Amino acid sequence: QVQLVESGGGLVQPGGSLTLSCAASGSRFRTYTMAWYRQGPGKQGPGNPHEWVASVNNGGDTIYADSVVGRFTISRDNAKNTAYLQMSSLKAEDTAVYYCNSYPQMFFAWGQGTQVTVSS
Repeated sequence: QVQLVESGGGLVQPGGSLTLSCAASGSRFRTYTMAWYRQGPGKQGPGNPHEWVASVNNGGDTIYADSVVGRFTISRDNAKNTAYLQMSSLKAEDTAVYYCNSYPQMFFAWGQGTQVTVSS
């Protein structure tokens, strides 16, 4: 069973940048397309949907939600069992708890997520 641990969130001003990391246990990580998801304010917790943000397959091909195209970059390092999300030109509406999981089906138990707050 793959376990996921997200990190790297924080408070950043509008226009700023952050890089998130998703560390996965187990060797099966590299066989899955991985994605970042988020839950915005008031939409957090079990039972609430996770908004898909970006995905990267095991060959490095990426796709992005329209809302983050040109601002976010997803990547992965299979040797380190880690996925990343580089975020730039951050906006207030990017404020959310960010999670990683497989894509398009979310096979793994959700981690604790990492909070990103964009505010001046």
